[in-house]
This record gives sequence, C-alpha cells and structure tokens, in this order.
Amino acid sequence: KGAAVTWRERLRALRVDLRPLRGSRDFRLLWVAGTVFYLGGMVSYVAIPFQIYDLTGSNFAVGAVGLVELVPLIVFGLYGGALADHVDRRRLLVVTGVAQVLLTATLAVNAFLDRPNLAVIFVIAALLSAASSLQRPSREALLPRTVEHDQITAANALFSLGMQLGVLVGPAIGGLLIAFVGIGWCFVVDVTGLTIATALFFAMGSYPHIDETTPPSLRGIGEGVRYALSRRDLLGTYLVDIAAMLLAMPVVLFPALAKEVFERPALLGPLYSAETVGALLAAALSGWTSRVHLHGRAIVVAAAAYGACIGLAGLAPSVWVVLLFLALAGAADEVSAVFRGTIWNQTIPDGMRGRLAGIEMLSYSLGPLGGQVRAGVVADLWTVRGSIASGGWACVVGVAVTAAWLRDFWQYDARTDPYAVAERAARAARVTSEEESPAGD
Repeated sequence: KGAAVTWRERLRALRVDLRPLRGSRDFRLLWVAGTVFYLGGMVSYVAIPFQIYDLTGSNFAVGAVGLVELVPLIVFGLYGGALADHVDRRRLLVVTGVAQVLLTATLAVNAFLDRPNLAVIFVIAALLSAASSLQRPSREALLPRTVEHDQITAANALFSLGMQLGVLVGPAIGGLLIAFVGIGWCFVVDVTGLTIATALFFAMGSYPHIDETTPPSLRGIGEGVRYALSRRDLLGTYLVDIAAMLLAMPVVLFPALAKEVFERPALLGPLYSAETVGALLAAALSGWTSRVHLHGRAIVVAAAAYGACIGLAGLAPSVWVVLLFLALAGAADEVSAVFRGTIWNQTIPDGMRGRLAGIEMLSYSLGPLGGQVRAGVVADLWTVRGSIASGGWACVVGVAVTAAWLRDFWQYDARTDPYAVAERAARAARVTSEEESPAGD
C-alpha cells in the first residue's frame, strides 16, 4: 500500500503545475488569449495555402506566400521587440490585435466572393506577418511580469500547452470547415478568436516599464543584439535551437515519406500531428520541470534527444515506429522549449526583454525555413530516409559541439547564475517597494 501511495504521489508530481493559473488573473487572461489566438491562427494556416492552390493549381504559388511573409517577419520582428521596450506593451497587444482582426476579416470577405482576388491574399498575408511580428515580442515580454519569479517555468509550460492545443486542433477544424462549409468560414473562425484574444488583452492590468526606456531605433536593436551575444547562456539557447531546426526539421519531407516511401498517403495527417501530440503530452506532464535548476544541461540533453529521435525515425522500417519516434521528438523539443523560455524570462532585464524576444522570434522562425531547404536538397541528392536520418544525427553533433564550446551554458544553474540572482533580487525589491508604498503615502 505504501508503494502504491508513493507511485500515486510520483504520478501526481508529473501533472502540469497550475499555480500560475490559480494565482494570477492576468496570466489567466494572457493564457486564454494565447490559446484562442493559436487555435484561430492555425485554422487560417490551413486555409490560406489551400485557397491559393485552389485558385492557381501551383505549388510554387503556395510556397511564395512564405516568401512574402519573410521580410515583414524579420523587419517587424526586430522593430516590434524594440517597440515593446518603449511603449505600453498591453496597448501594443490591443492595437496589433485590432489590426489582425481587420486584416483577417478582409480575407474572409475576399474568400466569399465568387472570384477571390489572389493579389489580396498575398498582400494581406504580408501585412498579417507584420502585425503578428509586432505583437509577439510584447506578449512574450509580458508573460514573466504576470507571475512570480519561481513560477516562470510552470508558466512557460502552461503557455506551451495552450499553444500545442491550438496547433493540434486548429488544422483539424480548418480541414473540416473547408470540406463542408467553405474556406471563408475558416477566416470567420479566426476573426472570432482574434476578437476574443484582443478583448482579453484589453482586460489585463497595466504593466508600465520599470526602468528608463529606449526609443525604437537601429541603435536600440543593436544594443539588444550585443547584449544577446555577450551572454554565453543566451547564445547557447539560440544555437541549440537553430541546430535542431536547421539540421533536423523533417516536416517538409512528410508528403514524400507518406506517398513514396510507405506508399500510404492517408498517413500524411498522422505524420504532421505526431510531434504535436508528443509535445502536448510533455506539456501536460511538465510538473517536474519546476524542480530542475540546471537548465542548460536540460536543454542540451533534450535537444540531443530530439535529434536522436529524428535520426531513428529516418531509419525506422515501420511507419508506426516512425510515428512513435516523431512523438518522442516532439516531447523532447517541448522540454527544450520550456527550459529555453525559463532562462530567457528569469534572467533578461525587463528593459531588454522585448528586443531579446524579437531576436528569439527570428531564431526559431528562420531556422525551420533553412531546415526545409536543407532537407529538400539532401532528399533530392540522396533519399528521403537519408535526409531525415542524417539531419537528426547532425543535430546531435551540433548540440554536443555547442555544449562543449559554451561551457557557461552547459553549467548554467538558476540558483547561482548572476543574471538570474540579480533579476530575482530586483523582482523581490519591487514587490517590497509596492507593499510599502501605501504606508509611505
């Protein structure tokens, strides 16, 4: 009986830590807004390429929408980060949210026309990329302000859980809407989600900047880049993520894997969703992450495990084994993402957090784009399996080299790291000051 209780307690300890949701109204608002935002966004993510292909019959046209989104992502991601370190972040969330509602509504109107305009889709896709890139740094910079310092790891896991729910359910809803009621209703669903998310952002409390702000400029962006490069722990998080996405990202090869290797096109859906399922399970069982302090080592081990699972998926003889390794890869990537977010949110000063969020957004947005090119070229020159397997094992090597080179990153300990200690002390001092200020008045 004692053993049974022990196992029950261990299983209970794995459950996702809900303290941030219970203790912070603004985190609840931010979490629900983010979940709804991702859910609606993934419905449109399915609808836009389908509509372009339906209008043109061209795979190149479908791929071109990613190209028109790239420049706004880079430019406005960096500028949005600098803007988030100067203006009211909550207000920026609301303004960019309203912009996304209006832009997506335009896509809906265009989709309901007898002859939708292709140029409108491309222009709106570029503008949506700009608005989303302006918004995201503020959303990420606000997250650590809404919870206590020791709950940041749990908050990251919860936020990721909501995102993975959207990523998993959104495409399924989009596919059903396209099949039964039409593409236009996909955008209507997204407009509804964006409206709800924007209203929740508006309902949040005010979070004025703590320190003197820096107006958005090339100089301010440069300061953020120099700060990121000066810290080997932050540099390690970027390089490990880039190694994983650039070398081991297999998604672009899933159609060929399903159709040519296994000759079962119906398995394309499970291939696309396997990593998300694994990530969702890892987030739901993330209670243990709050008790880990050696975040650098956790990131390295998780990223290497991701690469190894992708490498084994490329070698697996059965599609069911492939799906298993893809799910394990998704779980490993989720663990890496939780601890990367913890290092960022527990150590970066508030006055730099927006710019660093913009830089971080570029690191995990550009990596997959390069990874698609690498995977496709290697598959054409060699084989689909060879491309997947070689990318996975190259990721393991890249992560190991990064850990060996950046020893400070490997040895990172949240209890003793000077940046984490300084940020923890600064937050405690602000709490004390806020508690004493009414009496002083």
